[in-house]
Amino acid sequence: MAADRRTRSSALAYFGAGASIIALAASLELAMGRKIWGISGQPGVWSGDINSKHNSQYLTDPYSFSHLTHGILLYGMLWTVARKLPCGARAVIAVALEAGWEVPENSNMVIERYRTATISLHYYGDSVMNSMGDILTCMIGFMIAAVLPARVTIAAACALEIGLALWIRDGLLLNIVMLIHPIPAIRHWQMGN
Repeated sequence: MAADRRTRSSALAYFGAGASIIALAASLELAMGRKIWGISGQPGVWSGDINSKHNSQYLTDPYSFSHLTHGILLYGMLWTVARKLPCGARAVIAVALEAGWEVPENSNMVIERYRTATISLHYYGDSVMNSMGDILTCMIGFMIAAVLPARVTIAAACALEIGLALWIRDGLLLNIVMLIHPIPAIRHWQMGN
């Protein structure tokens, strides 16, 4: 019985820490001038067209699937370097790392880099709700990796990358490559040329 109370108390502490990190990220993005629901202020759950003005403005979009991969990779990385920590503690670290990406990703400098180096010509940053959706999607990926066998999780991450490449001609790996060292041939392919 005492062990159950400690387990519940730990779970609540981890949940509270994660929620606090998410709230801090949202506050920082609002302070940076990001809008809650994006350019038009119109709320929405899903925007399936990456060229739409609603992409990165609604709660989820095709790039949400790459955040599942973020979660899978963060789980693997944290299992490798901090496996002695409880899974809940690693989950809080994953939330902090993902939030630590989402906030700078929505800075003017990174937004401009996306617009000049990738296919995101009309990208004006994520809405706060989209950014928080990205963090939550990352945590879903983390939880999937925590419960599924490693080979299944790795196969799922590969399937996500291949699926996104075929669907929207982008994905986590392509996004990283194009942000760090844009390759004209990839950009032409992504633009359908």
